[in-house]
Amino acid sequence: MPVALVTGGSSGIGAACVAALARHAVLSAVVDSRPAPDAALGFMLDVRDRPGLAAAVERVESELGPVDFLVTAAGYYEACELADLGDDAWREMLDVHVGGTANAWRAVLPGMLARGRGGVCAIGSELGLCGDPCAPHYAAAKGAIHAMTRSLATELAQTGVRINCVAPGPTDTPLLTNDPNAPGYPAGLPLGRVLTAEEIAGAVCFCLLEQTNLLGQVISPNGGAVV
Repeated sequence: MPVALVTGGSSGIGAACVAALARHAVLSAVVDSRPAPDAALGFMLDVRDRPGLAAAVERVESELGPVDFLVTAAGYYEACELADLGDDAWREMLDVHVGGTANAWRAVLPGMLARGRGGVCAIGSELGLCGDPCAPHYAAAKGAIHAMTRSLATELAQTGVRINCVAPGPTDTPLLTNDPNAPGYPAGLPLGRVLTAEEIAGAVCFCLLEQTNLLGQVISPNGGAVV
């Protein structure tokens, strides 16, 4: 049975990815700062902990089998305009999103490359495409993930390992700062509503399971927020 590792898989988009992969008969191990009751194997771990992630991957491959798929969904949102953005907040945002993604990649990719196969999907954001005046550090971190995806996908294009990115628009998860039911908010989106975590998970599964020729792409299911 195929095995996936999902960072940030205890809630929101990450948890939806675990559930969607299960429907495709994929076992998921989860790395998160909170428990993951639906995971085949769970690790309460900060993605900034590179040695901890490497040890988690070793245990996953020992107990469940080789990691076939990786989803990097760990992250958080914090509104803070540039004038008020302190050094610690800036570093933490980049360390969690960019560093955490890189740490997961570095833990999983050696095994995938040795086997000559694997699928990786990073979770970016439509704010990394269009910017966010309320959280420039978040937009910068997600934009960096988009660039990392394109760079590494090109580097590994002929290895059998495919790397892509899903950049969600407004999605009904705990990270959404706007009330999805607030008057006028969904109507401001061309689709007329925010997306569900399950819809984003569907795009992730598409990247991982369906398209063998999809490489280095940033797919943005965003309800028309960015066209």
